[in-house]
Amino acid sequence: MRTRLLVLTALALSAPGKSLANPPAIDWEPWSEDVFARAQQEHRFVLLDLGTGWCHWCHVMEKVTYEDPKVIELIQARYLAVRADADARPDLANCYEDYGWPATIVFGPDRGEIVKRRGYIPPRPMAAMLQAIIDDPTPGPSVLPEPVLTPGGEMELRPEARDRFRQVLFENYDDRRAGWGTTQKFLPWDIIEYCMGETLGGDRRGGRFERMARETLAANLRLIDPAWGGVYQYSTDGDWDHPHFEKIMQMQAENLRIYAQAYAVWHDPIYLQAARQIHRYLRDFLTAPAGAFYTSQDADLIEGEHAGNYFALNDGARRRLGIPRVDTHIYARENGWAIHALAIFYEVAGEPGYLSDAVRAAHWILEHRSLGEGGFSHDANDPAGPYLGDSLAMGQAFLSLYAATADRAWLTRAEGAMDYLSAHFKAEVGYLTAAGGTALGARPQVDENATVARFANLLYHYTGEWRFRQAAEHAIRFLVLPAAAERRGFQVAGFLLADREFNALPVHVTVVGRKDDSTAQALFKAALQQPATYKRIEWWDAREGTLPNPDVQYPELATPAAFVCTDRSCSAPVLLPATLDRVLRRLPR
Repeated sequence: MRTRLLVLTALALSAPGKSLANPPAIDWEPWSEDVFARAQQEHRFVLLDLGTGWCHWCHVMEKVTYEDPKVIELIQARYLAVRADADARPDLANCYEDYGWPATIVFGPDRGEIVKRRGYIPPRPMAAMLQAIIDDPTPGPSVLPEPVLTPGGEMELRPEARDRFRQVLFENYDDRRAGWGTTQKFLPWDIIEYCMGETLGGDRRGGRFERMARETLAANLRLIDPAWGGVYQYSTDGDWDHPHFEKIMQMQAENLRIYAQAYAVWHDPIYLQAARQIHRYLRDFLTAPAGAFYTSQDADLIEGEHAGNYFALNDGARRRLGIPRVDTHIYARENGWAIHALAIFYEVAGEPGYLSDAVRAAHWILEHRSLGEGGFSHDANDPAGPYLGDSLAMGQAFLSLYAATADRAWLTRAEGAMDYLSAHFKAEVGYLTAAGGTALGARPQVDENATVARFANLLYHYTGEWRFRQAAEHAIRFLVLPAAAERRGFQVAGFLLADREFNALPVHVTVVGRKDDSTAQALFKAALQQPATYKRIEWWDAREGTLPNPDVQYPELATPAAFVCTDRSCSAPVLLPATLDRVLRRLPR
């Protein structure tokens, strides 16, 4: 209701301008290097409208603000109007992820930022801002200096930083309504994963990590669409009852992964049901005929009109009115996220269909988005790039497929992706979003670097190749810089996860036996289902030669067996899946 009132208020604010004859529409152009050269020649400012196809308030901005005569007049007089899709341009999205969507950024002809605004801007405030910039182009208070990143030598968080981040999680938790954040509620997957790890490690805070995770997982169930499955992006108003109805791939993939892992940890069937509902939505709405995955589904049935009443309907009633637009771009990054999640879901649930969905998408991306040398493009034709996120997400997906199948071809592809990242995105400090930086400068992004650290570190343990450990070290050296954590708010679990994994060994289980042996298959399935989120699961069939990382010498036995190894010892041969579960639960954490 509140969202509807905001839309009506915005329309009312624009009403006086609508009585005038409408001037020609804004002539939007795509983001490019040429924009600033033209701006200098024509003495204009550059207005960047950065949004997405699924964003409700982007549609309202388009229908209301950018059709207002005064706004159009000012833009035509002194601005170059540039529009970009944040999903299509990861370089721009990572620069302004704290401001959108929509994000409105105004630059001077020298590329210097003057104003950065997040969210919907009604016509009158927009016109006032545009005029104020013309009158005084001095950068406003929204333009803050970027933190200085100086290369450091440390490879782990200092104890005081680790304690501070943990305290941030406690202090920002909403004990009354669950979750983190006071305005928007959503499932912060890194935080939940960190809480699961603390739970498995004994939770020395008296079960507080488990309580926060499980309360948030339960509250987030309200954001799962009861008719179609899938998860809405977030809820406003500081509670879980005012959803924004867009369904974007990262939310689907990460919610699917986290609910699957939560089921492995706590064995609550409601988590398995939630994961299945998200998978159902992916299958029915975001799967292309050839098996790859689309990008998102719009929040609005009619652009700019709040769709709360529509999403309150059942499946049949919705379909009679129509279906919100699906963005049918097929990006390598979004597919990597989905493949990674599906591989983990298969490990937990053991249903072959989840794995086949992941494998089919992986083969499509390999055929249609490969750049050679192990890297991947974002789309079929990218206006910029290549981007770190595509090769990173696909590399992580390949490593998850190797863990789930023990097929060494997937491990080889994961190695190729990490080598490509090191060759094209490694900078003096961390890894950059785009090869060679961007038109706006080159800065590493925290979430991507945390993922690089975790992916490269786990790849090192699977392969024994020191270059991957060094790649993880390079990302860690950025993450432990105090400047990296500035402006992160409560989103600090990525630092904690990367730090914890880099300085510990994964849970290591190896099945020894022929891959066509049913007992070995049952042991491997049991190993995959064990709940640790940081684990190294392998299957040694002597017919294939040694393991990729032969750091443990296993005996060839007459019957299949599993071995659970730590840094100092390995278990006796485990012959039964049920026994393997008991051995794993006795491991020191």
